[in-house]
This record gives sequence, structure tokens and C-alpha cells, in this order.
Amino acid sequence: MNAESPAGAEPIIEVRDLVKVFGTQTVLSGVDLRIEPGETLVVMGGSGCGKSTFLRLLIGSLQPTSGRISMFGQDLSALDEAGLDSIRRRFGILFQSGALFQSMTLAENVALPLREHTSLDPEIIDIQVKIKLELVGLREHAAKLPSQISGGMKKRAGLARALALDPKILFYDEPSAGLDPVTSAEIDQLILDLTRKLEVTSVVVTHEMDSAFTIADRMVMLDKGVVLKVGTRDEFDRLRSLDDADTASLDEQERIIRQFLRGDAIGPITERRSTSGFAEDLLGTV
Repeated sequence: MNAESPAGAEPIIEVRDLVKVFGTQTVLSGVDLRIEPGETLVVMGGSGCGKSTFLRLLIGSLQPTSGRISMFGQDLSALDEAGLDSIRRRFGILFQSGALFQSMTLAENVALPLREHTSLDPEIIDIQVKIKLELVGLREHAAKLPSQISGGMKKRAGLARALALDPKILFYDEPSAGLDPVTSAEIDQLILDLTRKLEVTSVVVTHEMDSAFTIADRMVMLDKGVVLKVGTRDEFDRLRSLDDADTASLDEQERIIRQFLRGDAIGPITERRSTSGFAEDLLGTV
């Protein structure tokens, strides 16, 4: 199921019939998705649903088994390494850990992409670094090492580095993971502010529902490598808010989505786990 896209609009990312297989395991199966310019799309699902693999395919660190990913109108699988590098300079990534270089100051971490991929004068790079650190509220901490700052500040520093080359797309891998509720809310607000100020497209992989419903324009739910639903935040919120008495008409996929959104202990997801064939597997009868 796909949400309606604006008529005539060209997607900034388009995924067609995407399949990824590792050995005998199919991790993604037939994923179709359009990501529109300027929107924040949240990709969610339980552990093992394929969302991290999906992100790695989008950023080009994995190649699809079959299917097609287009970004800025270019088929990623048709590009050579130079072409991929050109595309990569147009997006930024905030990794789950922040992925800062521990021996570098925050300013040096943010400056690194500018030194690697531009021919800007050092003075201009210093100005750009200060601007990016100011955007995330860390300019006064520029000289600190990652070991001298908190987890939330590391996430913000990682985001400043992701912004270094003025990307058109930002990818976020579990931006709220490991943070306390207040710091998580600050990161959510920062994502909203940057999306609005910089007019970037944001793709956020998360299983944190409070964060997802705060930042999303649209949401996509993955389960066992397939897309269960793509829709607006309001569409998912209506499903999450249904009373138990109103769920009789829901199909299996909608019940799975509702249980995940609500974090209920009882439902089709847990029922599926309880009938997973563990006893047969243990006794070697399958």
C-alpha cells in the first residue's frame, strides 16, 4: 500500500521492487517506495524486519540482489565508484553511535568532509564548521574531544558533520537510541528545525514511537522484509488510537501494525513468535 504522492512531483528517491538476499535468507522482498523532496519519512519495524539493511542499500554501502534504487534521478546500480561518490556528497548520514573520530575535536570532525571533498581555503572551512556547530548548538564546544561530551552531544556533533557538505538528503539511523527522554525530545526538535530551515529531505530509521510520531510527515512499516503500509502520520495515528472494541474489522497486517505502534504485549506479533516451531527445531523434527 502506498500513500498518494503529489501529482507530477519527481521523487528525490525512488525504490522499485527491491530485493536483498544474504545466502538463503531474503531480508527484503519487493519493496516499492517513493520519497518526496522536503519530506521526513520514518522507516520503522521490529528487530530483524530489514530496516537497517534498507538504509544501507539507500546509502550505497550494499548492492541490491535485484530491483532498482534511484536517487536524484540516477540509478545507483548503474553508477561507477566516481558516480556514487558524487551522489554521496549530496547526502549526509547520522549514524546510531555518532561515529565520531575519537582523536579529533568536534571542529576537526566536522571539518573532515570539507577537507576531503572540497578545495575550500582553511579560513572558509573554519567558518563553515562554526556555522554547522552553531546549527546544532555546539559551537562553544568545538575544541572538545568526543570523550569529553555527553551521548546527546555526540549525536548533535555527528549531525553537524552530516551537514558539512550542505546535503539535500539526511539519513538518520536510530537518532534517539540510548538517550534519555529529554535528550531524545531535543534531538527530535533539532531534526524538525533543520528540516524546516535547510529544506532537506529526511529519512529516519527508528523503532522509537514517540520520536516517530513527532517528526514524521509519512511513515513506512516493514515486517519480515516487506512493506505493510506507507501512509501519513495521521493515518498511522488513527490506527494506533483505535479502541480494542473497534479492531474486529482490521486485517492481519493492520493488527500487526497496531500492536507495534502501541507496544502491546498481546497480539499477532507475539502470537507469531509463540508458534515459531521452537520445540520442533529443538528436537530436530523439522
